[in-house]
Amino acid sequence: MPRQLRARTSRPNYASLAAIGDEEDLKTSLPKTSLDEDADSGSDFAPDKLPEDTPEDLQNGSEDLLEVDEEEAEEAPKRGKNQTPTTPAGSKPISHLPSITGARPSHKPPPKSQSAQASTSKMSAPRAAKIVHHRHRAMPVFLRKEKVERLDAPPTLFNPPNIVSTNSMTSEQFLTDRISKAWGYNVGPGPVWNIMEDRSCFKEALGGEENIINESFRRPRVHQGVEVKSGWARLNECDAARYLPTDTVLTDDGQLRPPAPIHCFLGPHSRQTRVEMAMFDSHATSEYTPGSKSFVFNVGSPAWGADWCPTYPDDRPSRGYKHYLAIAPFSSQSHSPMIGAKVRRPVPACVQIWGLQSNRGNALQADLSLAGEMKCEMVLCLESGPAFEIKWCPLPSHDQWDEIHMGKHPRKLGLLAGTFEDGSLSVYVVPDPEDVRNRDDDLIRPTFVHLPEPLLRIELEETSCWSLDWANSEIIAVGCTNGFVAVYDIGHAVKTGQGPNMLPTHYISIHQCAVRALAWIRIPPTNGSGIPSISEDPTFLATGGYDGLECLTDIREPHGNIVNRTRDVINSTTYSAFAGGPIMIDHDNTVKGYSVSPSTLGRGHVLLEPDGPVWSVSASDYHAQLAVGSADGSCVTTNTLKSTRRGGSVPFFFHKIFQLDYSRKTGEFRMLDHFLPQETQERSANSKRKQAKKDESETSISTGVWPPEVGVHRVTWNTGNGLGGAPLLASTTGSGLCRVDWLLGRWIRNKVPYVNVPNMRKEVDDMMDEDSGDD
Repeated sequence: MPRQLRARTSRPNYASLAAIGDEEDLKTSLPKTSLDEDADSGSDFAPDKLPEDTPEDLQNGSEDLLEVDEEEAEEAPKRGKNQTPTTPAGSKPISHLPSITGARPSHKPPPKSQSAQASTSKMSAPRAAKIVHHRHRAMPVFLRKEKVERLDAPPTLFNPPNIVSTNSMTSEQFLTDRISKAWGYNVGPGPVWNIMEDRSCFKEALGGEENIINESFRRPRVHQGVEVKSGWARLNECDAARYLPTDTVLTDDGQLRPPAPIHCFLGPHSRQTRVEMAMFDSHATSEYTPGSKSFVFNVGSPAWGADWCPTYPDDRPSRGYKHYLAIAPFSSQSHSPMIGAKVRRPVPACVQIWGLQSNRGNALQADLSLAGEMKCEMVLCLESGPAFEIKWCPLPSHDQWDEIHMGKHPRKLGLLAGTFEDGSLSVYVVPDPEDVRNRDDDLIRPTFVHLPEPLLRIELEETSCWSLDWANSEIIAVGCTNGFVAVYDIGHAVKTGQGPNMLPTHYISIHQCAVRALAWIRIPPTNGSGIPSISEDPTFLATGGYDGLECLTDIREPHGNIVNRTRDVINSTTYSAFAGGPIMIDHDNTVKGYSVSPSTLGRGHVLLEPDGPVWSVSASDYHAQLAVGSADGSCVTTNTLKSTRRGGSVPFFFHKIFQLDYSRKTGEFRMLDHFLPQETQERSANSKRKQAKKDESETSISTGVWPPEVGVHRVTWNTGNGLGGAPLLASTTGSGLCRVDWLLGRWIRNKVPYVNVPNMRKEVDDMMDEDSGDD
């Protein structure tokens, strides 16, 4: 017998049961709302659409809410804007219309459509609309009340900066809002020089009302009693060959040979020049592109580590405002490190010290700031294996340069820490290149110095050191391959040399596998009254690992706090004082900033979406620009303090500084630069799916597969040489080609907000209203 279905019973008409009217009356009384998907703009920031019969004041209220900034939205109820309208005096109250069916009118309010209810909630709670339609404005965590320095004229390479005193960005709340909004009007690839300031915080800063204004007191000289460790020796180029990068092919007699020269096309796209660069060769891009302020050089092999050496302000004029850059290349082009695998010492490797200096004697340009050159000053020959990451002590630790050296030991250039392939964290005292070079040496070739042992070597038996970051001149955090983070206080060990048996002050399990990204949140802890203890060490860490977790950790608590979880590898993180928190990597190659302010803790927003997986991110203590290096061969920058009002008059630009391409057929490289800025397209998931159904050629031109030689492995801003060196950006690639760029920003329409910078920073009395910075 076939199965019979149960007869469908009719549903009760609840409208008739409630005596509202029959079904036909209900259909005629309620408006029909039609949704047109084609009319959707596809934007996350478009206001919700309201039915046509929605009251006019309700429709206008939603639009007005989108036209104000965050601080204006919070003040809207005080001004009476977006409040429930009241009945004017002397007018009759609105009476309810009689029902069509003649039934007794209900005292319940008429049902509202879903969109009308959403708009009403936005009007009554402006903060809810701020989350949906606005970015959260970056909130500073450490408030500096003392005066700081700013530039009074555009900076130039190898020239003293013109510095004047000014009010700190965080000295008052209205200055924070005003200057943060002014940073949003920067549409250039680098920082605008007018409003750069030092927002770093170190416990070594010397106190005093008049002292704190000067950079030499905010960033004093440290480790003055430390000397270059005995046992160092100068090597000739033949003996140093085993420490240098080598080719992947051996000679006929089984000997290693130097890497083959790199052939790269430089210059404008339509008329590029083929340039051959051997190891230690460098070229200024101004030779091929007039007016360019970039330098390209070859270190011989891929490099994961690069960092600028901090210098003391009073010693910079004696060296002609020279900048030192340390780069740690691998042993060969095919070298591939294994995570957690330790190599047994000795393993020859090197760290190269490059100098960016003036070359005005041979300059023919009218602009002397273009007459610079990159030159390898010194090569450190080490026994610890290739470095995974290197970082200088963040404060100047070199000896005085304005005195003639007459001592037995050479002066030191600084303290350089790194994680090496032998699994150790090693701190080397780098000698000064000026003291180890003989007078009869070739000035074109570098000086080779052998350092058999570091000043301090830290090893963990159960794991390897993988990443590191300095909190100040004494505290170092190390990310390990077993998911732990170790914190060391090396201040006493550096002074006494007693470090082989050093134990960490903190050893915290945060991740399930290797910790690749690590950055200190360089803010002082606060006491019970909320007052910052400037003389104490930072306690917050931002970490990311190969497990896809991004965590914020207070080392006073033995666990990490997950901020975000993704399926991608977290290769890099950095802390930005201007963005108010760490900047990490999210899914789909997205660069995202997170807030550490208590009121917006853990909240983040997207800053950039490169075309390839992100290798490195870098922020500066002097400005709000973010640099990103990715696997597709591009180095891009963007503004972290973009306008909070999405869809405003200032576009969300990101700038491609250069693009490195590689031809597998010819084995040649091509480096392109001077790209036009591109606008960041921020869309919701629904609009992305709609856009994917359209022509794919319009949405993406990226291939998704790139040669390993073109990846930009490391980007780093110059954060240790004052305001005059802050626009310098260094980057390394998988081919061995490295680049240094001089980047400056510009105001949109070349108009300074708030008339001028003294008026913006309240150095003079206001000549205009505060909101006049808007266009």
